[in-house]
Parts: sequence; C-alpha cells; structure tokens
Amino acid sequence: MLDFLGNRFDQILFSSWQHFSLVVQCLLLATLLAVVLAALVYRSKSLSAVANSVSAIGLTIPSFAFIGLLIAPIGFGVLPAVIVVTFFATLPVLRNAVVGLSGVSPAIVESARGIGMSRFRTLLQVELPIAWPVILTGVRVSAQMVMGIAAISAYALGPGLGGFIFSGLSRLGGANSLESVLTGVIGVIVLALILDLLLVGLGRLTTPRGIRV
Repeated sequence: MLDFLGNRFDQILFSSWQHFSLVVQCLLLATLLAVVLAALVYRSKSLSAVANSVSAIGLTIPSFAFIGLLIAPIGFGVLPAVIVVTFFATLPVLRNAVVGLSGVSPAIVESARGIGMSRFRTLLQVELPIAWPVILTGVRVSAQMVMGIAAISAYALGPGLGGFIFSGLSRLGGANSLESVLTGVIGVIVLALILDLLLVGLGRLTTPRGIRV
C-alpha cells in the first residue's frame, strides 16, 4: 500500500484536488439554486409541500443510473458529473431552506415591514440570516452525500478519486487492485471530513452572534 501511494502520490493529490473542487463548486451552485427556489415557494404551503416532495423523490433516484442515462445525450467528461452532483446537492439544501425560511417568526417579518423595509430587503437582511443555521445544516448534509456521489461520476469519466475505485474494481484480484480501491475510498472519506470542518468554521463566521447565543 505504501509503495502504491508513493509511486502515485502526485496523481492522488491531483485527483483529490479535482474531487474536492468538483464538490465545492457544485455545492455552491446547488446552495444558490436551492435558496432562490425556497425564497419563491416558502410563503405558499402548497408550493412548499411540492418542493419537499420533489426533494424526497429526487433522493430516491439511483445516482449511478442517473449518470448512466446522461452519457447518451451529453457524453462523457465533466458536464454529466457536474449535473449529477449539483442535482443531488440541491435537494437537502432546498428542503432545509424551505423549513428555515418558513420557521421565521411572522412577528419579526411584520416588524421589519413596519419600519419600511421592502419584501426583498426583509428576505435578504432578516429572514435569510435567521434561517441560515438551518440552511447550513442542509449544506453540510448535502456535502457529505455528494462527496460519495462525485466518486460515482468517474463512471462517465468525471474528475476525482472515483477513477481509482472503478479502476481497482475492474481488475479486482489483480496487482494493486485493492490498493487502488482503498485509496479512492479513504481519500473520499478524508475529503468529506475536511469539507465538513470547513463548513463548521463557515457557520461560526457567518451565523449572527445573537442567533448562536
């Protein structure tokens, strides 16, 4: 195992960076999409229920099958990986964003409107900061989930550590096959822990002190 890691250290490091970059960029895009969608639907109970149902149903779609279906119309490479990772990353954040925004006290919203704040300004400066801890919890859940899904994107020749996993599995029993699989799996776990620690730090920096207390 040490020989395998030593001989391929640069490749492992580059693949780890690709994997981490893919997840972070897709997570940022997914969070933006989820918050915008939640802002459009959270005031309506029926639309909120639809958003929650879509989130629940979407999570039942097998990621491996999804990326396999995208190969025919889109082809191999980065694009199908980005689509799959962003799709699955959006779902937990959307649900938490709807819950967080719906949970803001109407009295606080009315107070903000009463002092002359517009609906958009109230959303941006009052409701979103209050709902942020709940939204960030969804982001953390999403980050852990899509870190593994990003590895599956290697089936469509997507970037990241999944290449080590699929390469090892395709020649299981051969030389360095187990080492290759373990490198990919352990690497994904380590990256997931690092990203979660970064998100915890982000929460401490971005959550208003009054809400933390």
